[in-house]
Amino acid sequence: MRFLRLICILGLFKSSIVFAHKWNTDTAYLNLDTIVVKNRIVTTKKNWIPYSIVQKSLTEDRSVLDRSIPEFLMGVSGVFVQKTNHGGGSAFLRGLTGNQTLLILDGVRINNATFRYGPNQYLNTIDLYSIQQIDVYKGTGSVEYGSDAIGGTIYLQTSLPNFMDQKKWSGKLLMKHTGDQMENTVRAVAKYSSTNLAIQTGFTSKKFGDLVGGNGVGKQSPSGYNEDAMDTKIRLRLSKNNSLIYSTQVLLQRNVPIYHKIVLEQFKLNEIKKQEKQIHYLKWEKLSPNKWWSKLQLTQSYQYSHEERLNQKNNTSIYKKEKDLVQTHGISLDLYSNPSNKWLFNTGIDYYKDIIKSQLIEQNLSSGVAHIKRGLYPNDSKYASLSIFHLHKINVDKWHLELGARWNHFNIQMFDSTIGAIKLMPNAVVGNIGATRQINTDQYIYTAISNGYRAPNIDDLGSLGIVDFRYEMPVKNLAPEKSINYELGYKLNSKKIKIDVNLFYCNLKDIISRQRMPGSLFNDIPIYAKKNTEKAFIKGFETNVNYVITKQINWTANMTFTYGQNVSKNEPMRRIPPLFGQQHLSWGKSNLFIQISHLFAGKQTRLAQGDIDDNRIGQFGTPYWNLFNIYMKNHFKNITLEIAGLNLLNEKYKTHGSGIYGMGKSYSILVQYNL
Repeated sequence: MRFLRLICILGLFKSSIVFAHKWNTDTAYLNLDTIVVKNRIVTTKKNWIPYSIVQKSLTEDRSVLDRSIPEFLMGVSGVFVQKTNHGGGSAFLRGLTGNQTLLILDGVRINNATFRYGPNQYLNTIDLYSIQQIDVYKGTGSVEYGSDAIGGTIYLQTSLPNFMDQKKWSGKLLMKHTGDQMENTVRAVAKYSSTNLAIQTGFTSKKFGDLVGGNGVGKQSPSGYNEDAMDTKIRLRLSKNNSLIYSTQVLLQRNVPIYHKIVLEQFKLNEIKKQEKQIHYLKWEKLSPNKWWSKLQLTQSYQYSHEERLNQKNNTSIYKKEKDLVQTHGISLDLYSNPSNKWLFNTGIDYYKDIIKSQLIEQNLSSGVAHIKRGLYPNDSKYASLSIFHLHKINVDKWHLELGARWNHFNIQMFDSTIGAIKLMPNAVVGNIGATRQINTDQYIYTAISNGYRAPNIDDLGSLGIVDFRYEMPVKNLAPEKSINYELGYKLNSKKIKIDVNLFYCNLKDIISRQRMPGSLFNDIPIYAKKNTEKAFIKGFETNVNYVITKQINWTANMTFTYGQNVSKNEPMRRIPPLFGQQHLSWGKSNLFIQISHLFAGKQTRLAQGDIDDNRIGQFGTPYWNLFNIYMKNHFKNITLEIAGLNLLNEKYKTHGSGIYGMGKSYSILVQYNL
């Protein structure tokens, strides 16, 4: 029966050309042969990449349908987005998310020592308007960028100001409104360009009202919050082959309610009072005619994360304020070599160090007495990572090969007054190899094997003491989680139709999980410890199709199926997404563009015990849903106007594992003025 249902869905998927959700036109499939991918090896045409990658371009005048980066990624092939709250948004790649998926900004790691297992909000701490392009590498990235890329890597590229022969000033002013006051956004950008200097700076202010759900849901209160962001990038040409880039990003969110905690868990107050994220880096690049070091790149980065959380249960006077600060210092050195036109390689070193401050203030509102206690993590914890990598690209006739290896060493230090000192120094060695074979002018096949790993971080070790009616003990011998990803794919790139389809299989071992210590109690509370005990596998397929009906009409669609099994527990893996995808029909002529879209997800009733116990899912799982939208864009000289009709059928829905329902029937309008 399941097979028959899948066949029916595939048939519907193939025949429907007027359904459509998503917002983003899959431009990667309009010019599949000309799209280039910039990874840590070299710049490569997308056809030749021996693994699955989706490349999405962003422009500031396409955000009428997207409130944040996670929402921009909804519907992208192979990317499933879960929203615990309106201020969150966690991307699943190959069925994995949280600290098992790696986030990179312009080559700088965003993942730090406090990234937690499962969905988190950190992808939403980067301003959508500062990003120019997003590359999603599925099932790979550990060799190129280090720990956490078990599910894959999301690479965010910020906008880059251009040099010009003559001095020029320019700018943009953008205003956006979504019905029921669900969003009011203002964005201003100023740019300066000259022969050797280019500067771009932008400011964004967003006010999100309570999210209004679909049929029968209504206003979900409290769920709204405010957000402000600033970004600046400076390019300086020191000489013909010598340049500097300085980039800074600051984002601040205030009073972000954790909606499901208030509605489902008897909290009077539960919110992130302050979420601040800063990312700064200085990148120096030197080009050389020497074939053994054609480019030298040095990047120094600094990140600052500040999170404050407030909570108070109903019918209690205990008010808690938690605060976590993480400072991250990073330095990366890349040496690119080009011995011949068929052989390129990159050798480099990465070093990152996190310093964590954590505190809990517990106040009795009746007596006014406050106590300072141990925070979520042991105060002054340190997490350092040093790695060396070596990557190659080789072209031989109709073959393209990519291979590489990375050695990573970690130094993790913590101290807790009740436990004592903890010091871990795990190591990991990983490698990958991929090959693409050109069959003819239009067709390619590829295969790849990639190692992945995730070193234990402070969040794995930091939950010391009583947590959710259990007492967690630290462990001193956790090893990295490990994976092996296998992939087989096919690409067709003709004038009328473009297809990209792949099969994948991921084997996971040494998964870190909580294990009860038999017979051990702490004040009559059972004691748990984390151990590398579980094994699992994930398999599935992804498919993308683009069909050029006429010069003005285009149909694009994608679909992803994921199946995960926890072998150790003999049950499904937690939070595995259902079958999902999107398709859209678009028409464009001159300055006018219209798109009708459909986003869908099947029901998910194949659940782990943890899913059943999760009040966001429950024993009945998540129902299937369909969204229909329409989008229009028009240019008038210096003005761009965008209008969107959202969830036209007012579907009541939420993505699997989410703690809040998605937006109901509404509209959004955006006006941009180019100065």
